[in-house]
Amino acid sequence: MTEYPDDIFTEQGDIDVDTLANLGPLRALAGIWEGAKGLDINPNPDETGHQGYIERIELQPTDPQSNGPQLLYGLRYHTHVLKSDGGPETYHDQVGYWLWEPATCLIMHSLAIPRGQVALATGYADAGANRFKVSATRGTTENGICSTAFLEHAFRTNSFEIEVTVNTDGTWSYVEDSVLKVRGQEQLFHHIDRNTLTKVAEPTPNPLALAAAKGD
Repeated sequence: MTEYPDDIFTEQGDIDVDTLANLGPLRALAGIWEGAKGLDINPNPDETGHQGYIERIELQPTDPQSNGPQLLYGLRYHTHVLKSDGGPETYHDQVGYWLWEPATCLIMHSLAIPRGQVALATGYADAGANRFKVSATRGTTENGICSTAFLEHAFRTNSFEIEVTVNTDGTWSYVEDSVLKVRGQEQLFHHIDRNTLTKVAEPTPNPLALAAAKGD
């Protein structure tokens, strides 16, 4: 268990406001990205479904955040997904944060989807790591999953995990595994999503960094 100081109120002084310079392994994710070869493996009544998808994800740096002595740097993100063989209908939408605590090498990944579900996944990685993983488990309070009553009844999420790999060609890839208990099915189902993203635009520096650059 992490040792926390007795003084839980005093914040760190002389904080570097340049979030992009302090994101550790998350730095490679900053920017706007697109990927056209996503694959979603999903549960169906009679057989496993396979759906290709097109994804756009924007990850922008936020100002440093303090929880008393704890200092976090992060990226705010929005993911929008369309079926690769469909029209303009949204297949998936998701918002949240990727957070990095330099002092402990803690990574946090929060997510919220418009189906009545939120989660907080955590893990650890060195500042220069090009691969990292975070996970959440139903029923825990530090890295847990909260779902609406219908999802608990019909498609209960027991655990969630995402592994990110930063590739040498400048792209990055992820594999997500949501382990579901689908009502009426005896075996647990591994709902897998995977994609590789290519950068289409650079990130916008966080507000405090922009102000500092202007001398404000």
